[in-house]
Amino acid sequence: MIFSEKLQILRKNKGYTQEGLAEKLNISRQAIAKWESGQSYPDIANLIAISTLMNVTVDYLVKDQDCSPAPVPQAEHNDIKEIIRFRLKANVNTYAGFMNEVDSTRLDSHDFRFEEGNFVYHDTYVGGEQFAGEEAVWKNGTAVYAMNYMGRVLDERFSGNFLKEALRAATAEMPYRGPELYQSGEYSYRCRVTGNFAWFQGFEEIHCKEIKVYECCFHGGLLR
Repeated sequence: MIFSEKLQILRKNKGYTQEGLAEKLNISRQAIAKWESGQSYPDIANLIAISTLMNVTVDYLVKDQDCSPAPVPQAEHNDIKEIIRFRLKANVNTYAGFMNEVDSTRLDSHDFRFEEGNFVYHDTYVGGEQFAGEEAVWKNGTAVYAMNYMGRVLDERFSGNFLKEALRAATAEMPYRGPELYQSGEYSYRCRVTGNFAWFQGFEEIHCKEIKVYECCFHGGLLR
């Protein structure tokens, strides 16, 4: 993942508009737009300011990265693969698959639960057109993975069915929410992630033709 993509994800996860980030850095909104489109690159002073504001290192900002997990011991790698496999199966058997909704665990929450073998998955969220929630995975009664998310509908052309369709298309290479890109008819879904399954943050959005109709920030990782 390159700098322009990282900056967009970090900015949106912090809740800044381009104008808001520009004000924090005391620069123009046009400069932010050019950085995020890859037309230009910040100087070292602005890189340091961004790293401080976003709580990341300059090294992280300037080095291109992908979403692949970093090398880990074989035993741990196998555990991660097992959790990912279960998380993907739970995903298509709960909210995204219109299945396994259970009683609310919190006031006015929507909850989904899936179990298989020694694994349990639970997803709970509150709200509707603007929402927040958490999904978690337990193995043998111990929490091993969790992800928090917050999103909102931006336009009446948003399709909940398309979002669920995109989420069901998640793969072992992109197991966080949906795939990097998914399209159907006039709708397109995009997902960008920094980090890996052990510790990540990301941003997803849906466009209907050229209009952005939905966005959601998320972050999560393994527990220990």
